Amino acid sequence: MTAALPPSAESRSSLPATPAPMIARQAIVDASHKVVGYELFDRSQASGDHTAATDVTLVFNALSQVGDEDLFGKLFLFVNCTHDSLGGGHLDLVNPERLVLEIPPLKEPSAAEIESRMQILAELRQRGFRLAFGQFVLSSAYALWRPLAAFVKIDVSVIPASNLKEIVKAARRSTDAALIAEKVETAEQYDRMSSLGVQMFQGYWFARPTMVKTRVVSPSQAHIMQLLNLVRNQASTDEIENVLKKDAGLAFNLLRLINSAGFGYAREVTSFRQAVMLLGLKKLFRWAALLLTATQSSEAPGTIGNLAVVRGRLMELLAEQIMTAEDADNAFVSGIFSLLDVMLGVPMAQAVELLALPPPVLEALLNHEGPYANLLLLAEACELGDEARFNKACTSLKVTSQQANWAHLQALAWADQMGTDA
Repeated sequence: MTAALPPSAESRSSLPATPAPMIARQAIVDASHKVVGYELFDRSQASGDHTAATDVTLVFNALSQVGDEDLFGKLFLFVNCTHDSLGGGHLDLVNPERLVLEIPPLKEPSAAEIESRMQILAELRQRGFRLAFGQFVLSSAYALWRPLAAFVKIDVSVIPASNLKEIVKAARRSTDAALIAEKVETAEQYDRMSSLGVQMFQGYWFARPTMVKTRVVSPSQAHIMQLLNLVRNQASTDEIENVLKKDAGLAFNLLRLINSAGFGYAREVTSFRQAVMLLGLKKLFRWAALLLTATQSSEAPGTIGNLAVVRGRLMELLAEQIMTAEDADNAFVSGIFSLLDVMLGVPMAQAVELLALPPPVLEALLNHEGPYANLLLLAEACELGDEARFNKACTSLKVTSQQANWAHLQALAWADQMGTDA
């Protein structure tokens, strides 16, 4: 049999977890204190470093994050924006139904500048995004923007208590927006705004921002670049699928995105080919470009990701000889995601909940049972150099040791080829 590959399956627990983006969120509640939405914050950046680039990174990480729940769930998600980020392609990847874009005031609110920004704000509203403005939108200079407001946030920490009644009246008179009292820190502030008929609240009196437990799987930048080049040159679906299959992180991120509530696709997508065809080349290019900016350039060698790719290819090659074409596809998926628990640093049962996977694949990953279980056992035996396990798996699959060794060598060469192609 072929030489073993480090690290072995037995050494999984000692492998480092992937660093996580620092995302915090603060609840927004209604009059009965029921949570109706969250505002997201990027804690990886200092508050003064809020830029178009950090806006993009925050939304992208929210789409791709791996945690106890999908950040793009059934509640409203408020995200602070800069005007420069509002035209970004990252918004094309988001289901607009639940996303609220918080629009800041202009540094120089001239009539010409306000009018020039109107078109992009109107287009966002037309696409289904809800827009939130601060109380600045109630000033005469911003009258043009008011019909676009779905929410107006009233900052009780900077408005004198004696002026709050007039502010609320002005907001109701000049907009159809729902009002949110923000930075509410005392019972007195809450009672005052509630007595004025405000129905939504945000602030320390209700909840402080809390860190969201997230994890990410970072693909190779070289693989992302190759994907970008293929998409730019309008390569075939086969060629694009081939790149995805050679990087476990790339494959995971794509399936995670297209099946997230933030993307808004109604059907579960379980194959890379289907994901590519549904996303389309334009959105696929934008997604890959955003993924490239969000991936650290000082990444460590992808030992685990490479090991998963070899597993997937080995299992696929053998399945092609003894099973159907659909089984071969599922065998590859079983192999490439068989180390997902290591890549995410969570138990496999939790890891597989993040993706839509066929039942036979889940059987293999969770219980080492089902039609792909012996293929996975054979792949693990090759890594460990376990001859007894290797021979047992070959017997169960009714393949010779020569077939298995040859498939393993081909899988190693196939995975290594990406390094020279990228």
